[in-house]
Amino acid sequence: MKKILALVLAVLMTLACASLVACEEPDNRPVLKVGMECGYQPYNWTQFDDSNGAVAIKDKPGQYANGYDVQIAKKIADALDMRLEIHAYAWESLISGVQSGALDLIIAGMSPTDERKQQVDFSDPYLTSNLVVVVRKDGSYANADDIMDFAGAKIVAQSGTFHDTVIDQITNVNHQNPMADFPTMIVALRAKTIDGYIAEESGAIADCQGNPDFKYIPLVNNQSGFTITDMSNVTIAVGVKKNSDLLAKVNQALAGISEEQRQQLMQDAIANAAKLGV
Repeated sequence: MKKILALVLAVLMTLACASLVACEEPDNRPVLKVGMECGYQPYNWTQFDDSNGAVAIKDKPGQYANGYDVQIAKKIADALDMRLEIHAYAWESLISGVQSGALDLIIAGMSPTDERKQQVDFSDPYLTSNLVVVVRKDGSYANADDIMDFAGAKIVAQSGTFHDTVIDQITNVNHQNPMADFPTMIVALRAKTIDGYIAEESGAIADCQGNPDFKYIPLVNNQSGFTITDMSNVTIAVGVKKNSDLLAKVNQALAGISEEQRQQLMQDAIANAAKLGV
């Protein structure tokens, strides 16, 4: 009788196991460790569930990363047949993370500037954007339509970015000390301690959707906007360790993502960021 009960129990456990995710075969594919801020929407942000294709953030239980960069990272990982692992890093630590081998890739809305190219290699671009200025709707610069309309304005950009270097193209601008990240600049603009901050247009759209009192001035590079002599400064690319064999594989993966797909991913990211209010 005991043998029969044991057999029945074993059969029931087998059937139950077959129906549970916990009993699925583990994913033994090699890990692709990708670093990003998880705080630069619509490129990447942090949320507290896995909705809309979000990915768990390594070593941060209950926190998930989502956004344009995350969806690009997923496509690259799938193309490489690797298991994606998202790591949240401070902006200034991303390059050293790749250099040390703690990260395989930087997918963080990062532009391949000449200075960064000396430290890491970059993939082909996966996005190109205009630089714009985000302001308050009730501010003194809400009706600007050219960068020279910001004369005297208190303008800021994120620390360690190309954005901070273009501010002085504005005549008589009140160039503020750079700030750590976009959430900090958003708080400053809400508090009216600054008149505006520099952003890429896609990021500005998302910021304004999440902050109804904001608007952005739709400047165009090399026309009404900032003069960009090196267009790589307004493109976004994947950072990899110098001489890594991942570079060619990443470029091949990116080549498989059409421009139409990229635009749709960005539109989805902006919409999802707005819904979450990030």
